[in-house]
Amino acid sequence: MRLAMLAFLAGGCVLHFRATGALVAMTPDWVPWKRAVVLATGPLELALGLGLLVPRLRRWCGILIAAYVVAVWPANIKHAVEHLVLPPVPDSWWYHGPRLALQPVIAWWALYGAEAVDWPFARNRRPE
Repeated sequence: MRLAMLAFLAGGCVLHFRATGALVAMTPDWVPWKRAVVLATGPLELALGLGLLVPRLRRWCGILIAAYVVAVWPANIKHAVEHLVLPPVPDSWWYHGPRLALQPVIAWWALYGAEAVDWPFARNRRPE
């Protein structure tokens, strides 16, 4: 799970540099210095993903990835609601609906992979 999350975040890092303009367009207006934020969060994604591989950092990196996933949700909502055309991403609810619905799953994935939570697959259930 951690390697898959690292690959996912590494792809996101690359996207931050290859599609900077599209990500800036998605960024809500209340975010200051949009371009700088987009460029800074790419390497942040990569660093946090790599941190998942370091046992001492794993838990905190998972928590920070989950927080980051929640923090970028408004950008994904803006992309969907304002019908921003950002090729090659389709402007369709067939794309946006699942993407928005999966944000909490991605946050959980980060927490579970970092062993910050064990729900719903508890590793050490106590007898009741």
